Amino acid sequence: MPTLFIVIYVSALREWKIHSDRRVGTKNVPTLPPLTHRSTTMDYDILIIGSGPAGQHAAWQAARMGKRVAIIERKPKIGGAGLQTGTIPSKAMREVAYQLSRSGGMRQAFSPDQRIRYGLLADAVRRKEGVIAQQESVILQRSLRHGVALIPGEASFVDAHTLQVVNADGKTRNISAEVIILASGSRPRRPANIPFDKKTVLDSTSILNLRQMPNSMLVVGGGVIACEFVSIFAALGTQVCVVDSHAQLLEYLSEDVVDVLCDSFCGMGVTFHMQERVKEIRREDTGSVTVLESGKEIRTDIVLFAQGREPNSEGLKVENAGIAMDGNWITVDQHFQTSVPHIFAVGDLIGRPALASTGMEQGRAAVLYAFGGGKQEMAENLPMAVYTIPEISYVGKTEKEVQKENIPYIIGRAYFKHSARGQIIGDAQGMLKLIVDTRNEKLLGVHIVGEQASELVHIGQLVMNLNGTVRDLVSNVFNYPTLAECYKLAAVDCTHQLDQKKM
Repeated sequence: MPTLFIVIYVSALREWKIHSDRRVGTKNVPTLPPLTHRSTTMDYDILIIGSGPAGQHAAWQAARMGKRVAIIERKPKIGGAGLQTGTIPSKAMREVAYQLSRSGGMRQAFSPDQRIRYGLLADAVRRKEGVIAQQESVILQRSLRHGVALIPGEASFVDAHTLQVVNADGKTRNISAEVIILASGSRPRRPANIPFDKKTVLDSTSILNLRQMPNSMLVVGGGVIACEFVSIFAALGTQVCVVDSHAQLLEYLSEDVVDVLCDSFCGMGVTFHMQERVKEIRREDTGSVTVLESGKEIRTDIVLFAQGREPNSEGLKVENAGIAMDGNWITVDQHFQTSVPHIFAVGDLIGRPALASTGMEQGRAAVLYAFGGGKQEMAENLPMAVYTIPEISYVGKTEKEVQKENIPYIIGRAYFKHSARGQIIGDAQGMLKLIVDTRNEKLLGVHIVGEQASELVHIGQLVMNLNGTVRDLVSNVFNYPTLAECYKLAAVDCTHQLDQKKM
């Protein structure tokens, strides 16, 4: 790690400790009005529980508005699951796996020579830990620059304006604020009948701490997190099999898009047990045995259980503040306001879409509304990405949703292998798909699978949110050669069909 970075990072950590706890700078509830009165008797104008993406952006927005802001974080490191145990670590590890798959070293990763594979995992772990450290420094520096106080400890409600904070030493204190934002995030779901031990049976958090590459691995689940880890470990040389109760991986996505991913998985040696459920998982000296309801037994070195996440709401004692709940999830209106007017909830705590990107905007929008900065409406069309190999990203509706709503539509497709850039980079599988409303020629959905899908999707998102049409894509000029040119190719496909219908 560069010396300069170490100095900056240590300096930031020291400042956090010195200035922590003091300011260092100058879904179904009725919509409630923003607050108009401010009290000078409160410790802070706003308290935010959780330092993940949603909490960070809420804090920085409030600080820019001149408010006295503090973030309360119960973990020893800042950044929440997004930085420490979820979004960033898995994507950093995925990058190592992706580069390996691109370099042709994937086949070598299946070699019985374990030294090669230990080295691969070490590279992935090093990249992950390096990125986390750098991002911690960025968050700390930005928070200090904005005058945001960082308070370590676990928070719970005493009353609607007061939080009790218990630090690592067990000492407690009460802190009050005019506005409170709950951004405490979520954690992997861990059913009681699954024998998690962080060595043989793991969840999406504990698997990030593996230091030895498994020869074989069973993944329970076919959702986003499951598929991302399938990509990582299959590309690094582990023999992976998947068990899922659905007929299709990522069952809410278009079948033709998922088919490209499945072809990639099969090419990496992944096997599937679809429409199957796990009856029992047993730990053994040499690994694990997973028994399916069909009677099949699968022996692997490790098992990754990746079936959903749960909100971190229990310890908040929201009943002391009178906040309405829907099970363990907190209920909010379109402004992320709970049933208590001055308390807001954002991010994973309120359920879908439970993405870092949407949580950031939710935090910012909640603060603007709370302090009378105007209604900050969320974008109607939110992009989603699955960081598999290859990437999948989409915005808007799927074909199934359009058909269910009886909307007349056409489909336009462009294949990366037909574009010069796709041929240059060797992506023969990539595809960009447009779903267009034949009545007004507006985009209903954009679905991309292939290299840079998570970046490319934003072009379609902007067209949709700005009420553009498919003809706007035809008339636009894209750099050549680029993968973005596929938008024009798919749009021309659409307009040709539209013109044919008019004849």
